[in-house]
Amino acid sequence: MSIPTTSPGTKLPGIGLSIFAVMSQKATAAGALNLAQGFPDFSPPQALQDSLKAHLDKGHHQYAPMPGLPRLRDKIATKTRHCYGVSVDADSEITLTAGATEALFAAITSIIRPGDEVIVFDPAYDSYAPSIRLAGGQPVHLPMSPPEYKPDWPRLRTAITDRTRLIILNTPHNPCGSLLDAQDFAELESIVSNTEIFLISDEVYEHIVFDDRQHLSMLQFPALRQRAFVMSSFGKTYHATGWKMGYCVAPPDLSQQLRLIHQFVTFCVSTPIQHAIADQLDQHAHYDELPAFYEQKRDYFRQAVSGSRFKILPCNGSYFQLLEYSAISDLSDLEFADQLIADYGIAAIPVSVFYADGTDHKVLRFCFAKDNETLSRAGEILCAI
Repeated sequence: MSIPTTSPGTKLPGIGLSIFAVMSQKATAAGALNLAQGFPDFSPPQALQDSLKAHLDKGHHQYAPMPGLPRLRDKIATKTRHCYGVSVDADSEITLTAGATEALFAAITSIIRPGDEVIVFDPAYDSYAPSIRLAGGQPVHLPMSPPEYKPDWPRLRTAITDRTRLIILNTPHNPCGSLLDAQDFAELESIVSNTEIFLISDEVYEHIVFDDRQHLSMLQFPALRQRAFVMSSFGKTYHATGWKMGYCVAPPDLSQQLRLIHQFVTFCVSTPIQHAIADQLDQHAHYDELPAFYEQKRDYFRQAVSGSRFKILPCNGSYFQLLEYSAISDLSDLEFADQLIADYGIAAIPVSVFYADGTDHKVLRFCFAKDNETLSRAGEILCAI
């Protein structure tokens, strides 16, 4: 009996290994300093690690409830009131997910039907478009430009059609570090009022904002909240990206639809990690102090590269700094990023990969969630170019 050799083909043509994996592999092969992939090189708070060990010892090894541990959802509701002055129902509006990426996938696939259009602002996180396509939808990409990287609201108005089902926003923004303000949310509310358009607000860097600015959550705008999935990430908040622990806050009817997908993707997420995070959420100090912690990292890195020929672009949030290099090279950002690894021993992410059409502003993204020794070394390298 012969074994079939027919290839199943792909549902995502043109999609290969992510740029984060590619650049990290190149950095490893070259022994380069890796400021490409966005993760801290320091550990989660010791108290959180101790809580996790304690819950492992207590035998919390079995499935948690599908939406998440009730006590963790209760504490997320309390956190939401503390941070945003908003009351959410822990039972019907909060769902724990395997990172915010799973929450995004579940939200998108729960409401997108074949032929639906989803508006995405580029540069955009690279999971948005594949999830839309897997659901049978069509991404509609609207560009944002340096140095502000803010949505063009008049252009959004003209982009909406009778097939527009969803708009995805990201604040604080990865990779650009921009924030949406109250006027932005007012513009969005004006645009989607009297429509049946849903919203996703990707707010995984909610606690990483700088210069006394305030992160505004879509949850704070009732007319938007009623049609929105709002995503958060404990991985970002607690320096534990490998724990893959996120959550989604959405109205009961939207949460119900998201959970229908979630139950067949992961069913539930790590039980001992949920217990450990629930222990820590009673302590507001960590996430209340996070802006100052990362602002020091941002300022340290910016000072380290201030003597270079790179142009330092604004960074109001997230743990990424954009550097523009047109005064240094005419190479594309993909080529220049490769040159930095091969010739100078430092890895970054070319921002053109976050644009559907490959728009190249000669800008690279550097992650500054690193110890100061690493940031100092990065500054020395970049200043020598």
